[in-house]
Amino acid sequence: MIEHYSITATPEKIRERFAVDVPEFFKPRYNACPTQLLPVITNSAPEGVSTFYWGTSPEWSKNKSLSEKIINTQVEFIHDKPAIKKILMKSRCIVPADGFYAWKRAGKKTRIPYRCICTDQELFSFAGLWEEYEDTEGNEFHTFTIITTPATPLVASIQERMPVILSPKQESIWLAKDSTETDLMEILKAYSADRMSHYPVSPRISDVMVDVPSLIRPAPASDQFGNLTLFD
Repeated sequence: MIEHYSITATPEKIRERFAVDVPEFFKPRYNACPTQLLPVITNSAPEGVSTFYWGTSPEWSKNKSLSEKIINTQVEFIHDKPAIKKILMKSRCIVPADGFYAWKRAGKKTRIPYRCICTDQELFSFAGLWEEYEDTEGNEFHTFTIITTPATPLVASIQERMPVILSPKQESIWLAKDSTETDLMEILKAYSADRMSHYPVSPRISDVMVDVPSLIRPAPASDQFGNLTLFD
């Protein structure tokens, strides 16, 4: 499961990389987490950055476990679930990012956080799906999920799954209104391991209330309690 990621680029860099308008209120996110309003670019409005809730809105997320918030969609489920396939053909988005976090289990109660990045592109995107909902008062809001795939050996050394990372060419296919199901499924694959790297980061990344620049800096391998560990 992908529970945290980062998008730390300036509005100017995002505008240049994705050729989109970026809202003035955009700010870097060093610890993007579920239920937060986060930037996406949709197939229905590819000319600009929108802000959708990741998984579900805070109001709808009360008393729900992380898995119930539907923050990830496994690519294997798209084949098996007609409802997801329908969303695939209608409501796609890309999620701008420059890294994602994964936790390596090094004992029964020990997890070590790592940040995974692409070495061949500073800014990239995850393949995502979005939906529109109405609450009980008739207010509309939008949510998105990140599509995941079995991890490459690099990421698999930390955890079993990783987000689908798109190249600029694949982003164009993903957002194109005339893309076929075959076109879309063809690009839902794991990003090449030889174009990625990872490094340990501070255990503070586990705290959804912390969103500071130091979170993306390399740190000695330590567990979620801050205890240094030899498992690296």
